[in-house]
Amino acid sequence: MQGKTVLITGASRGIGAEAGRVFAAAGANVVLVARSRDQIETLAAGLGDNTIALACDVSDFAQVEQVVADCVDRFGGLDVLIGNAGVIEPIFHLSNADTEAWSQAIDINLKGVFYGMRAALPVMRAAGGGTILTVSSGAASNPVEAWSHYCASKAGAKMLTECLHLEEGHHGIRAIGLSPGTVATDMQRVIKASGINPVSQLDWEDHIPADWPARALLWMCSKESEAYLGTEISLRQDEIRKRIGLT
Repeated sequence: MQGKTVLITGASRGIGAEAGRVFAAAGANVVLVARSRDQIETLAAGLGDNTIALACDVSDFAQVEQVVADCVDRFGGLDVLIGNAGVIEPIFHLSNADTEAWSQAIDINLKGVFYGMRAALPVMRAAGGGTILTVSSGAASNPVEAWSHYCASKAGAKMLTECLHLEEGHHGIRAIGLSPGTVATDMQRVIKASGINPVSQLDWEDHIPADWPARALLWMCSKESEAYLGTEISLRQDEIRKRIGLT
């Protein structure tokens, strides 16, 4: 990744923050993007001069376009986009779902992924290619009680990634989704507090560490992942874990 530029959304904590650390350690120029500027500025400060922090609400296309433009101004291009920003709170059944909160999840989890792709594609196509990775979930393929907003948005983002591969693969755009399984992040604390559905009953030790999906994202930028272009890989699969070197 030496000299390559990576933009990570939802980089203030969890998988996004760990991805920032992993890609910076691999020699990449890293652009950390999140709504909370303070958290990403603190993280960026510890990762060196080739890491910058940009505040952005991914549900606003104008803001997403601007951070991509700022990224290009600072580093001269964009090689990898990681669509990681996502929310699950509040957790509620369809019968009492708050319509505005439900819609906001779609705006962040689904529209935010699309906006990132739409803003990055002109830059990547002009450069002859690039990699766009989407952090997905098992909820993209399986219904989960009280997660209708999350399941629907992640299913949409999964299909967006497949459409991206179909339309842009021949332009050198590499598109892959990552389903990490349950990860030891703050999101799991929200899920645990809800007390709804089997996922909330899992113990903290049941979740994988956040650096595993971060390391998987790095591996997905390599030629070793070519066979998975246009698909979604799952860290629940032992074969995938072995190929990435996760133990």
